[in-house]
Amino acid sequence: MSETLPLGTGLPEDGAFMNDRQKEYFRKKLLTWKADILRESRETLEALASENANLADAADRASSETDRAIELRARDRQRKLIAKIDAAIERIDEGTYGYCEETGEPISLRRLDARPIATMSLEAQERHERREKVYRDE
Repeated sequence: MSETLPLGTGLPEDGAFMNDRQKEYFRKKLLTWKADILRESRETLEALASENANLADAADRASSETDRAIELRARDRQRKLIAKIDAAIERIDEGTYGYCEETGEPISLRRLDARPIATMSLEAQERHERREKVYRDE
């Protein structure tokens, strides 16, 4: 049985945000996520290494190379995700985890549970994405 987020009202009785129990919950969640990604990466590398590269049919070789390229791009995205996970763990250690980097306000525990690497509150993230879209459209 997996541990559930200690939500309640979002704040313990003493009014403190991101108490020790919540920090430990997110640390475990982040470490488990990282371990899963690393395990999947090892499995992918082992599969890629054991594939037969001497396919006779040109179409089979092309298909295999396309599959390999897609898998390697996915692994690159996961490598970047691991860096974000490590940064989140570092924020837990520093005591800044769970606070919006733009406003300094607490990020909702529900948002952190859904996206434990979040660095902005939902509202700040939406503003950021709207600004990005405006600049991209120009």
